Amino acid sequence: MPAITLTTLQSLKQKGEKITMLTCYDATFAHACNEAGVEVLLVGDSLGMVLQGHDSTLPVTTAEMAYHTACVKRGNTDALILADLPFMANATIEQTLTNSATLMQAGAHMVKVEGQLWLAESIRLLAERGVPVCAHMGLTPQAVNILGGYKVQGRNENQARQMRADAISLEQAGAAMLLLECVPSELAAEISQAVKIPVIGIGAGSDTDGQVLVLHDMLGLSITGRVPKFVKNFMQGQDSIQSALKAYVNEVKGVTFPGIEHGFSA
Repeated sequence: MPAITLTTLQSLKQKGEKITMLTCYDATFAHACNEAGVEVLLVGDSLGMVLQGHDSTLPVTTAEMAYHTACVKRGNTDALILADLPFMANATIEQTLTNSATLMQAGAHMVKVEGQLWLAESIRLLAERGVPVCAHMGLTPQAVNILGGYKVQGRNENQARQMRADAISLEQAGAAMLLLECVPSELAAEISQAVKIPVIGIGAGSDTDGQVLVLHDMLGLSITGRVPKFVKNFMQGQDSIQSALKAYVNEVKGVTFPGIEHGFSA
């Protein structure tokens, strides 16, 4: 497939074609995901849990994110590479700019930051300096200790109203993409319609502009044995990892994944 850019993703949203995203942490899987037609590779700080064995994403450093971003870059030919700013890497404007530059120089095409409206100024400054930003809203794993655990966000009307308003404000600040995690399906659909930029969901229903899963989750690999409600094991019924990756792409594109059972109600 031709190289995926922000323009490509915007065009997919306008056409109503779903965008496919998977986490990726190394060159081999980057190549495999390219072969399967995955459009966006997320070098997620989830690597702290699935690769490093931590019980959260908090211990991951910017240097580690840059290392894995560079690994993915070497195996990638077509996909857009999105890299996470890890815990406290955007605590100040200066840190945000410096750490984003590190990830972009390692090979990222866009950075992802977790938070709400307070991100607006950082997003504006990054966009002005040529760094596209994906704003991660809803359940933000870096804030797990504030949120009191991994809980669905936006279930009460005040939370939902604030999330809708924040999404619009972050788009106006210059965000190029939104990622909604563990958000009621109806709210995620409303936000997807309210903004012009692509909205990617994970545990946010099927009416977002695209889907993302953690690579290890969708391949049925788990250290803990706990499988989130929004995950489907795509290795089931497949004879190879490559077939499972292709099945994921086909089901997202065909809007057969996620099903109702993978989403949350208000």
